Amino acid sequence: MIDRLAKEVDMLERHLQVLKMVIESEPIGIVKMSNETGYPHHKVRYSLRVLEEENLIEPSSQGAITTEDTGTFVEDLDGEIGEIMEKLESMKIDSMPEEESA
Repeated sequence: MIDRLAKEVDMLERHLQVLKMVIESEPIGIVKMSNETGYPHHKVRYSLRVLEEENLIEPSSQGAITTEDTGTFVEDLDGEIGEIMEKLESMKIDSMPEEESA
């Protein structure tokens, strides 16, 4: 159950790392991103596709560039992550009740 969540968080981390690279180095291509991050080309390509579907980046002839929605997304990101972290924190089970000896 938790392993699926961990995989999703890892994928989100990759998407955000790719987005950060686009923000800092636009326009930037798949090969350069792959070389700098160590992620295989197909994983970078998938992250770029997800970011494009979210309208956070768009392709150009020189590589990926940001859109007008990118700034708002970045401004809201910390707050949204904070809310998720609070929710996850509230899900913790502090301890199991001690079993009575028979």
